[in-house]
Amino acid sequence: MARVSETILKIEGLTKVYSGAKGTSVKALDGVDLEIRKGEIFALLGPNGAGKTTLIGAVCGLVRPTAGSITAFGYDLSKNWRSARARIGLVPQELSTDMFETVERAVTYSRGLFGHPPDKERIAEILRSLSLYEKRDSQIRELSGGMKRRVLIAKALAHEPELLFLDEPTAGVDVELRKGMWEQISALRERGTTIILTTHYIEEAELMADRVGVIRAGRILMVDDKSAIMQRMGTTEALITLSEPLTELPSAIAAYPVTLSEDGRELCYRGGAVSAGGAGSGSEEVASLTKALIAAGIDYRGIDVHDSSLEDIFVDLVSGKEGA
Repeated sequence: MARVSETILKIEGLTKVYSGAKGTSVKALDGVDLEIRKGEIFALLGPNGAGKTTLIGAVCGLVRPTAGSITAFGYDLSKNWRSARARIGLVPQELSTDMFETVERAVTYSRGLFGHPPDKERIAEILRSLSLYEKRDSQIRELSGGMKRRVLIAKALAHEPELLFLDEPTAGVDVELRKGMWEQISALRERGTTIILTTHYIEEAELMADRVGVIRAGRILMVDDKSAIMQRMGTTEALITLSEPLTELPSAIAAYPVTLSEDGRELCYRGGAVSAGGAGSGSEEVASLTKALIAAGIDYRGIDVHDSSLEDIFVDLVSGKEGA
């Protein structure tokens, strides 16, 4: 899908401070700047307590910001919240619905909350797209965990939002159901819905998102296309086990980004760039390094090559590495 550059959500300097006991305070968001493009899937990654849910709550009117501004579809949310909110859907992390209500009535009620007239055909279409139509007369309490989460998505889609927030949409869902949810999310994007999702599963971001943002302690550390992140921060690592220990590296080997272990038996390479789709220049350099070892008369017994994944980069960022 071609990239659409139109910005539909702009967040500037967003800050949220919660008051605690005995005059203490907690800064959940700290000057967040973020722009979301129309038609994209944007993944917001961060550890527990990073500020992901607070950020979503601020955009959806559930959290009152301490400072900063939010503009959605050209509306300033501090002045025209209802106009903007009518075009935004939210699938919360927690199951928050009447468990004794039937599936169809719950979804229909959500549509009415935003002033839309009843539309039985539209509700049926949404339920079919989420494989819920056969359960339309069932009480929500009777459904499996995966189906309950689908009901939350159906409720969020009932008023036909243009921007959809998914807060940990596959948390607690088994692998098979997660794959089904990914397919449903991709189908929503194909229909023109812009999607922002938070997730603990890095593979979701790697598989589905166009762009990725990383948040830690209420601050956005990085926002970029997946491929750009991999090219800028991805590396290739290779651990070469030598047949005989070395006391020092020959100049031809020292020219590579390598380090020698203290016992002289292992050579560690770290360098190169990695593309989002696979190996990059680092793998080529490792091949060159092995040839240089042979040319220098240095034999080795094994080599283990590893290209960075998006998860490796994420872990480095949230742990304070990579200059974050």
